[in-house]
Amino acid sequence: MQHPFINDLSDKSLEDLQTTISDLMKKLNFAYRTGNQPLVHQLNMVMESYKSEYNKKMDDMIKKQNIQNKINIQKD
Repeated sequence: MQHPFINDLSDKSLEDLQTTISDLMKKLNFAYRTGNQPLVHQLNMVMESYKSEYNKKMDDMIKKQNIQNKINIQKD
């Protein structure tokens, strides 16, 4: 479930998204340690939004680079 107040992350670069995800992980770990379940829920929704956009950008990058996901194991 994505956070309802995060609308558009398409203008963020992969590095910005990764930095934010890393920062959110630190905050999420703190929220888990303190037992703040409402904060954990909100951070999980924000994390899902950022991870979704990150995965979408990575998929687009792989398509642009035309990376094959098959490995040839035949001997010549």
